[in-house]
Amino acid sequence: MIGEKTAIWKEGEYSYPAAYGFVPFIVSYMHEDDKIRPAMLVAPGGAYRYASPYEGNLPALEFYRAGYNVFVLAYTVNHLDELDAPLGMQPLQDISRAVRVIRAHSAQCNIDPLKIAVCGFSAGGHLCASLCVHYEDIKDPDPEYGEVSNRPDAAVLCYPVITSGEYANRESFRALLGADPDEKDLEYMSLEKHVTEDTPPCFLWQTATDASVPVENSYLFAGACRKAGVPYAHHVFSDGVHGMSVATPEWLDKESEELYTLEQIRLLAEAVSAGRTPCPPERGEELIREFALDGRKRERWTPEVKEWLRGLLDEVGLWTELAERWLAGELDLK
Repeated sequence: MIGEKTAIWKEGEYSYPAAYGFVPFIVSYMHEDDKIRPAMLVAPGGAYRYASPYEGNLPALEFYRAGYNVFVLAYTVNHLDELDAPLGMQPLQDISRAVRVIRAHSAQCNIDPLKIAVCGFSAGGHLCASLCVHYEDIKDPDPEYGEVSNRPDAAVLCYPVITSGEYANRESFRALLGADPDEKDLEYMSLEKHVTEDTPPCFLWQTATDASVPVENSYLFAGACRKAGVPYAHHVFSDGVHGMSVATPEWLDKESEELYTLEQIRLLAEAVSAGRTPCPPERGEELIREFALDGRKRERWTPEVKEWLRGLLDEVGLWTELAERWLAGELDLK
């Protein structure tokens, strides 16, 4: 079911100092028929430090089953502070190009070019919301895509990082803007301050007890949508942790695991091990173990926490059905 991997940047277009051979790409989940379908572009989270595999494949399969042609974006991340390589605008340029690529090739992909949505988790939610509020700022250097719209037709924001203010997830902003960011950059990336009437419709969800990205992030963005007259839905579930993805047993038990979103981390680990970075070579092996790139599964939760989470799945797992119903109305799906 997982289809083609497509680099979104052509040779010579992409440059990031800590890429070590990585070029951002999309992986497709396409229906093999001639039906014209809506598209969903999924942006995994990971504090802009990595792209979580649990927020790539599983959401893609969910939206695929709901009738979408789906793409997962492996965008640029900044994992090691020792490399001193803040991301700046690069992830936003990545997702902008990805939307343009999908829209430009919509006819070949049996996609309605007016029904292209984005779905982001945590920092991936910040990335999707950044595109929703700043899409006009992102110009494309390639004439093939420069005149193609990068504006999503709708967005699903899952426990999103939104604000650089009081309730910020500081790790995400450090990866994005560095240890000593400029106030203007922080203001620009505090997305609740940039919602306008032209912002695409947005669906937001989060758990009230999220300890990593305070729930106030979602409230701030939802409030900004309300004030600007942007169609939106906002769901807050009573209990749960950060990073619940599709909140199904498959997520909790680490089934349907696909690691392609970690390609930049793999290439970084190889570069570190080979002594091509300022980091000690042994750090490369640590990265391999940390992200289970050696093929060994690692349990994320203690048995007690896992059973507690299992009891929350029936509630939190409703978000996918709620989002799909909301999208059906906003995108006029029939």
